[in-house]
Parts: sequence; structure tokens; C-alpha cells
Amino acid sequence: MLTEDGKHLYVSYDEYHNLVEKLAIKVHQSSWQFDTILCLARGGMRPGDILSRIFNVPLAIMSTSSYRAEAGTVQGHLDIAHYITTPKGQIAGKVLLVDDLADSGVTLQRVVDRLRTNYEPITELRTAVIWTKGTSSFKADYSVEDLPTNPWIHQPFEAYDSLTPEKLLAKWKV
Repeated sequence: MLTEDGKHLYVSYDEYHNLVEKLAIKVHQSSWQFDTILCLARGGMRPGDILSRIFNVPLAIMSTSSYRAEAGTVQGHLDIAHYITTPKGQIAGKVLLVDDLADSGVTLQRVVDRLRTNYEPITELRTAVIWTKGTSSFKADYSVEDLPTNPWIHQPFEAYDSLTPEKLLAKWKV
């Protein structure tokens, strides 16, 4: 649900999963066949996992981080992992790179540049995101929702950003 002022988008678990399924349909309708899904951790892990199951292809993971402060709401320095975790030894062939959103576009552009420069076994690379904000300098090959007002997206699992083991103990009275 987008707030009246367009500054916040609240997404339920059902809405989130529906959007990932719509992303799968867009990829499928393109008729592009790929060998591996590479998700960007953390935001791309959930959609990457679901797409990996739907398309029955291996899931590889590359860790990136730029949102750390204030329970993940403040963007900082971008860190990109030097290694990709994959069940097939080395990532190769046609790869679908998945993240949750193209916010500024910086993360996706830098990852794409790194993959094209440092991973010669990748023969073709396409990108998929759930959301693309109006401020994004990066245009993914597949995207479900364009958000021209650049709202802050409240994903259904963001409550875990501020949850601690102590709070869980208190909640469950353990």
C-alpha cells in the first residue's frame, strides 16, 4: 500500500510473494534460458531463492552491503564481496542477477561491471528486480513495479532489523 504522499510503500508478505511471482512470469515470457541465478545478499536472497525454485536452476550468492545504519535505513559505503558462493564451483554461462530493488542503481551497476570484468565464464548476464525507483540510474532487464515517487519500501520482514535475541526472549517469555 502506497501512502497518500507517495513517500512510503508498505508491502505485506502476500504482496511480496505475488510480486516475485510476477517477476518470474516476466522472465519466463522473455523466453530467455539461463543457467544460474545470482542473488545479491541480502535484498536479493528471498526473490532469488523463489526464482531458483520456480526455474529449477542453481542459486549463487554474492554479498553486498550499503544499508547498515539506523536498522538498515541509511545508505552508506558500498561493499561488494570478492567471492561468489555457488554449488557448481565457478559461476558460468547465462546468469540472471537478482536483487529486490534498483534504488539509486549504484549497487547493481557496480556489480554488473565487476561481473563483466572479472568473471569471463559468464557468457550472458541479465538483471531482475521487483522495484525500480525513479531515482535509479540503472534499468534492470526485468522489473515488476516502477516507483516514480521514490518511496521508502517497508518490506514485510523489516521488523527483524531491530529485533534482538533479548527481545525474542521477552516476546516468547523463555
